[in-house]
Amino acid sequence: MIDEVLVQREAAALMPTYRRQQVGFVRGEGASLWDAEGRRYVDCMAGISMNNVGHCHPAVVAAVREQAGRLINTSNLYYTEPMIALAEWIRDNSLGGRVFFCNSGAEASEAALKLARKRGGPARPEVVALADGFHGRTYGALSLTGQPSKQEPFAPLVPGVRHVDRDDPAGLAAAVGDRTCAIVLEIVQGEVGVFPVADEVVRLARELADRHGALLIVDEIQTGLSRTGPLFAYQEAGIVPDVMCLAKSLGGGLPIGAIVARPEHDAVLQPGDHGSTFAGSPLACAAGLAACGVLGDPVLQASVRDKGARLLDGLRGLVADGLATEARGRGLMCAIDLPRPRAAAATEALLGEGFLVNNTSPRTIRMLPPLVIDQGDLDDLVAVLRRVLAGV
Repeated sequence: MIDEVLVQREAAALMPTYRRQQVGFVRGEGASLWDAEGRRYVDCMAGISMNNVGHCHPAVVAAVREQAGRLINTSNLYYTEPMIALAEWIRDNSLGGRVFFCNSGAEASEAALKLARKRGGPARPEVVALADGFHGRTYGALSLTGQPSKQEPFAPLVPGVRHVDRDDPAGLAAAVGDRTCAIVLEIVQGEVGVFPVADEVVRLARELADRHGALLIVDEIQTGLSRTGPLFAYQEAGIVPDVMCLAKSLGGGLPIGAIVARPEHDAVLQPGDHGSTFAGSPLACAAGLAACGVLGDPVLQASVRDKGARLLDGLRGLVADGLATEARGRGLMCAIDLPRPRAAAATEALLGEGFLVNNTSPRTIRMLPPLVIDQGDLDDLVAVLRRVLAGV
C-alpha cells in the first residue's frame, strides 16, 4: 500500500503528531482517491469534512487556476474582491453581520473567544462549553475543548472556562450566570464520534444567553456547509447564534476559516484587536466562493438528507444484526459503536478493502463522506462494513 522509503522519510522529517494510515495518495476526484500504484479508494472521511465538494471539484480547480494566475496574496492592509465577495456570501446566507477571516477552525475558535471576552469585559470573564466538545488545539481553542485527555499535557490553560455535560440541561442552567460572556457548543459533536446535542439543550443555551446577556457561539466547523443537510446545522435546531465559527469545507480543500457575527456584535473587534497574515487571501477566497456555490445548492442539500438517511438506515441494520451496538447520524455525518474495542482493526481492514474511515475511540467508527459521493459507493460501504465487522 505504501512505499516504505516514503514512510522512513516521513519519520525522519516530520514530528510524530499523527498516526497515519498506511497509504499515500497521488490523485483525487470526487469521492475517489488513487495511490501511486493506481488503486482506487472510496474516501468516506473527506479530509475530516474538509472536502465536502469532493476532491478537485471542477469549479474549485477552475477558480484556483484563474486566481493563481492573477493574484495569490497581498495582505490584509489592502482590498481584494474575492475576500469581500466571500464575506458577503457568508453574511447573506447566515447571521447577517460581518465576517472575520482566518486560516483554520482552531483560529476561528480563538477569534470567537476573543470577541466574547472583549465584549464581556472584566466583569464577564467566564465561558461555558460542553464536555466532549472539540474546538481546536491552540490554547484558547483547547481550553474550550471539553476533553481532559487533550488538555492535561498542556496545562495550565486559559482560565475561566467551565464544561457541562451535553445531556445535562440543569447543569447548563446552573453554570451560566451574570459573569458568563459566552456559551460555546457544537450542534453535533463530531470529533468524539458524532453525538448530536439535543435540541432542548441547544434551545436552552439560546435562552440562557439571552437571559444573562451572554453570546451564544455555535461551532459549525464540521457541521456547516450542508454536512448535516441544511446549509448550517443550527437552522434545524430552531435557534440563531450570535457568532458562528466556520472552516474545513469553506475553502473547497484550501485552508481558510471564518467567524460571522450578528450585526449587533460584528464591530466588537476593532483594528489592532486581532489579525492573521494569510487570512482572506484572494486564492483561498476564490476557492471558497466556488465551493460555496456548490454547497449552497438546495438540490445538493436534499441529496445529503436522502443519502444520509439511507446510510444511517444501513448502519442501523448492522446494529439489528449484532455487528454494532449503536448507529448515529445527521445527514452525511455518521458513526457506529462496536460491541468490542476493535474499531482500529476494523478501520485498517476497511482500508484494505478500499474504504477510508476513521476510529474516534476504540469502539467507534466515524464516516464523513464527500457530499457528492455516489449512492452506490455508500451502499458498498455498508456491505463492506458488514463483511469486515463479521471478521474482527
